[in-house]
Amino acid sequence: MTFANVGTLGAVSGKRDELVRHLTQRSETLRQIGCLAYEVGVNDDDPDTVFVVELWESEEAHQSSLALPEVQASITGAGPLLSGTFGGFRFNVVGSPLRD
Repeated sequence: MTFANVGTLGAVSGKRDELVRHLTQRSETLRQIGCLAYEVGVNDDDPDTVFVVELWESEEAHQSSLALPEVQASITGAGPLLSGTFGGFRFNVVGSPLRD
């Protein structure tokens, strides 16, 4: 069952665009381990927040990804750009009008 992880990441003031560049670095590893989509967005009404939508083949694939050295390095690299304010939610996708 497809798993969705949707969240907000608070960026250090003035570092939002740098955080976006960090989060959007190409990663074939994510695709290989079951990431179906990883979308990063911004809203100029909230200049210190980055929005992330992840779709995974399963919750297990998502959890497994967190142990990979490449993912751990990315998390560590993002650390100085993050304010420590996080939000979001997770859910199992039960359907879509775009696919069977």
